[in-house]
Amino acid sequence: MTLGEKLAWDDTVLPFQLDVSDVRGRVARLDGVLGNVLKQHNYPPQVEALVAEMALLTALIGQTIKLRWKLSLQVQSDGPVRMIATDYYGPTEEGEPARIRAYASFDKDRLTNGAPIDQVGNGYFAVLIDQGPGTQPYQGITPIAGGSIKACAEAYFAQSEQLPTRFSLTFGKSTEAGGVEHWRAGGVMIQVMPKAGVHVAGEGGAGEEGLLTAADLIDGDQEENWNRVNFHLDTVDDLELIGPSITPTDLLVRLFHEEQPRVFDAQPVRFGCSCSEDKVRQSLSIYSAKDIQKMTTEEGTVTADCQFCGAHYVMDPKTVGFEAEGGNAG
Repeated sequence: MTLGEKLAWDDTVLPFQLDVSDVRGRVARLDGVLGNVLKQHNYPPQVEALVAEMALLTALIGQTIKLRWKLSLQVQSDGPVRMIATDYYGPTEEGEPARIRAYASFDKDRLTNGAPIDQVGNGYFAVLIDQGPGTQPYQGITPIAGGSIKACAEAYFAQSEQLPTRFSLTFGKSTEAGGVEHWRAGGVMIQVMPKAGVHVAGEGGAGEEGLLTAADLIDGDQEENWNRVNFHLDTVDDLELIGPSITPTDLLVRLFHEEQPRVFDAQPVRFGCSCSEDKVRQSLSIYSAKDIQKMTTEEGTVTADCQFCGAHYVMDPKTVGFEAEGGNAG
């Protein structure tokens, strides 16, 4: 097997449950998805690493959303990396793949040689869930803290969901014998079953900036179970997480056989974007003909580029805006 060979468990998220400890979780393996996300832009290495981490977190968290729902993760900061945005689109039908897209905006001149997370300044980590037309989107926000994006995600679940949650992630480039670089990523998410939360709203937490942690939310037998499962997860190594030679089910047996793991149907994920010319026209429909004229290029067209997938749209200025000829405003 070569590093670039497609494996049956690549680009999948496998949900599982540990019956002994009342803990649930997911194993994610990303291959082509991550490569397609990152090749859309020529990111510096520090930014690439942050986008990869966000995409992996998005796959792990997104597996729980329902058909046709949309999950978005965002990091907004005053640092060199101003924003990282990811979207996870739930399958349109049972058995169909979910879709992931991601991008980052950054100030190249402000990037440093430090760790990827050092490029993110003060700001917040947000989780947004859109259940579709006619519904009010859900939004949860937590400060950027803890020294990594995954720590922000763990803090979000403690603060907003009051669920002890942990992520173990690894990602990066492997190089084949021929010198071709190839992205792989893998991760495990574990989470206490929802019934276990005991935190009283309003209390401060033991984490950075008073954020809640897993220890603030559980006690007694549940705390013992959680600590034991975390002890097992601590034994995982990077090669096991990215999984070129070990399946997700074998990994779970290796880590958690004493916890009686049960697996459910794996969710395939693919790179995918929801942009379209119709959506671009709709976004421009609030502008007058005078405004559209200011957006018109020297070639006499209005153009738009999708930050997620790089799609380039070219339109006749007479056909966009609320004063469009022929009612083609979208």
